[in-house]
Amino acid sequence: MEAWERWERRVQTAAHPVAYRLVRAVAARGPVVRVPKVGVVVSDAGLARAVLTDPEGYTKTGPGAAAALWSPVLGSRVLITLEGDEHAALRRRLSGLFTQAHVDAVCERVLRAPLGALERRLAAGEEVDLVPVVRDGAAEVIRELVGLPAGGTDFAEAAAVVSSVRLWRTTLTGRQMGRARAALTRLTEAAVAAYRAGDESTVPGRLRALGLDETEARGAVGLFLLTGTETLVSFLPRLVALAHDTGRGPDAITGALVEEALRVTAPTPVMLRSAARAGRIGGVRVDAGERVVIATLLCTGAYGPFSPDRDPSETAGLRRLWFGAGPHFCLGMPLAMAEIRAVTAVLRRFPQLVITARRPARGVLIPAYARLSLRATG
Repeated sequence: MEAWERWERRVQTAAHPVAYRLVRAVAARGPVVRVPKVGVVVSDAGLARAVLTDPEGYTKTGPGAAAALWSPVLGSRVLITLEGDEHAALRRRLSGLFTQAHVDAVCERVLRAPLGALERRLAAGEEVDLVPVVRDGAAEVIRELVGLPAGGTDFAEAAAVVSSVRLWRTTLTGRQMGRARAALTRLTEAAVAAYRAGDESTVPGRLRALGLDETEARGAVGLFLLTGTETLVSFLPRLVALAHDTGRGPDAITGALVEEALRVTAPTPVMLRSAARAGRIGGVRVDAGERVVIATLLCTGAYGPFSPDRDPSETAGLRRLWFGAGPHFCLGMPLAMAEIRAVTAVLRRFPQLVITARRPARGVLIPAYARLSLRATG
């Protein structure tokens, strides 16, 4: 096993010591397997895409799907808990926040200072832990995007809410739900103030202008807070580690290498749906109300080991499955890519960058490094 693969497995098993091994064992039995207390697990990219692009047959709002987990916390009228026309209408209203031009401008403005500090520290020969740099930068971008005061929100609470979710659970426990609601109430206090002020330069103000009530606006902001940092905190350090472990310096982190790293790490390793009606997936019977678990990590991993130099046509069929497919394709994808470009542009200025220490994160939903320390040696 190569170094990059050993470290990736350590990252995965640190986050989910039981579930990761279970899912890998299930995949060995076939592309679609029913697992007691988990659901029907799909590990084939083509079948996964068929499920994700059939919202009438496989919904986010049924038993065991994403809405069952998050509706009690975020409310019933946020992107992750809606389907059909209501989902499409809300997505259209929010789409202007995530145009490439807008997110590029936000990232350039917000990340200029922290990335400048990163560059100065590396140039001075300091050891720098990339994980808090990415976490703090991503948090500031989300604060700017949703109109919260800079540096005024503790995103550790949001990370704790996300980390409480586990693959085998169909709902949060009562205790987890109470903690999540309390955390999001604290996190979104400033958003509620912005909503009441009606400032349309902020997300809450815009949501008010679009006709959403205060509870719905709070839920939408809560969703951005929950999802806007952890994916970046997971991916960017792993991207740098993949380049390092395969003998490539940061100057080799091209667009092709980023896409290949996204495939291997699968920032959304699992997606949940609920069967709206009885049917079959890949020949396996699925009952109405049964949970369908899209094992994205296995779907993308089936295309082979990390190989940035491969012909892109070999994985063209995936079409960024790690960001989803169909009507729920990740709305925030342009923002994530803008942040990735901003950070890697700084790192590419240091071709001889070595990893001096690293430690996988434990007890998190999205596998990640808790620490990835770097030093420029040339």
